Amino acid sequence: MTSALVLQALRAYVRHLPGCPGTPQLAARLSEHLKHHPLAATVRTRDGTVFPVVTSDVIQRYLWLFGVWEPHLTAWMRSRLSPGDLVVDAGAHMGYFTTLASRLVGSSGRVVAIEPSPAFHQALTADITANGCGNVRTINAAVSDTSRRLTFYLERATNLGGTTAVRPHTVEASFEAYAAPLPTLLTKEELTAARLIKIDVEGGEAAAVRGLVPVLNGLREDVELVVEVTPRTLAKQGQSVDDVLGPLRENGFHVYRMPNDYAAASYPAAVRRPVPPVRWQRPVTEMSDLVFSRIDAETLLTSPSFHAP
Repeated sequence: MTSALVLQALRAYVRHLPGCPGTPQLAARLSEHLKHHPLAATVRTRDGTVFPVVTSDVIQRYLWLFGVWEPHLTAWMRSRLSPGDLVVDAGAHMGYFTTLASRLVGSSGRVVAIEPSPAFHQALTADITANGCGNVRTINAAVSDTSRRLTFYLERATNLGGTTAVRPHTVEASFEAYAAPLPTLLTKEELTAARLIKIDVEGGEAAAVRGLVPVLNGLREDVELVVEVTPRTLAKQGQSVDDVLGPLRENGFHVYRMPNDYAAASYPAAVRRPVPPVRWQRPVTEMSDLVFSRIDAETLLTSPSFHAP
């Protein structure tokens, strides 16, 4: 059995010496151990946010191990957001990106966090309170194209962030939630002020975009959207990635792809040298984080300090 002190020493090596030989392999082995031998702890992320975690879940495991989730997206958000901005986080889960955005936009900015799961919404509000994020408004609902009730499914407890309204082959748990278009869930002021809209809704992204299309022309000129697209889950509904890309392209948005690798071995390099989104004109065939911006460039990078702390 690996002692807690040994685990913490190995974690310190992975976290603080990401460029050293053997770090990717060690990260992979530690992740596998923590998945099958869950550790309950309180962690502080690289941005200073505190979360209670149980390492059987991949997001919570990576927060304990690396202090960051999706390091490329985390670094890019740091480079794009400024004090006073407004951020919409649809599919906020436990609040990692919500609390990150809360710190970046400051007391003069605001964040709207939307999460359909009653349990995750409760955890989200607790994490917001624990971290003193007084500029966040939470909504316990799902984002879609029409107002309705939806059933959501959890396929496995090792990936709590994979909760989806598209029924998987195996179901570990389920719940019902109210769903509505973003323009219905947000106030008019929030909608027109949004600098960044992040949509991570596990197969519901085409519906979320359809619900947003009628108001796209009324958004800020510099608004940017980050949308996780899931080709396989979309296909199960008779939809495709083009149902997400097409409406946004027609409204003047260019498509960029954010690097994202969920393998633990990839994290040390990603933390050390995060990569910004690059223009994407090829087919999207696997789960991807796409950024939509009216800026026409090869990469979406504005800050020379594009790095993870």
